Amino acid sequence: MHEDLPDLTMPHDDQAQLAAETFRMLADPTRVKLLWALLQGESSVSCLADLAGATPTSVSQHLAKLRLAGLVRARREGTYVYYTAANTHVHALLAEALSHAEHADSDLGSEGSHRHALSAAAPPEPAG
Repeated sequence: MHEDLPDLTMPHDDQAQLAAETFRMLADPTRVKLLWALLQGESSVSCLADLAGATPTSVSQHLAKLRLAGLVRARREGTYVYYTAANTHVHALLAEALSHAEHADSDLGSEGSHRHALSAAAPPEPAG
């Protein structure tokens, strides 16, 4: 059957592995919230902890994993560390995932108000 599709391409093994690792990093609601907040601007661990409803220790651990995965960057200023989303690809990936979640929720017939909040709270497109 696929022989009839001359333009069919498949990702290389290393590309598939890296993509799967990225999805694995996003497979945690707290990490999704952290990235959502970071797409709106640079932030500290304590501020992110307040926004995500998590402890600063937990947020630090999540940020360390996201940083190793290349999804966030850190900037040190004195004794403080400020985090930001790594690049515009992170914005596109998270925006698409949240859009899919919103539509899947809508398709299931849920009347929850949270899906409307996502649309209203969408972070601005990153510059550059």
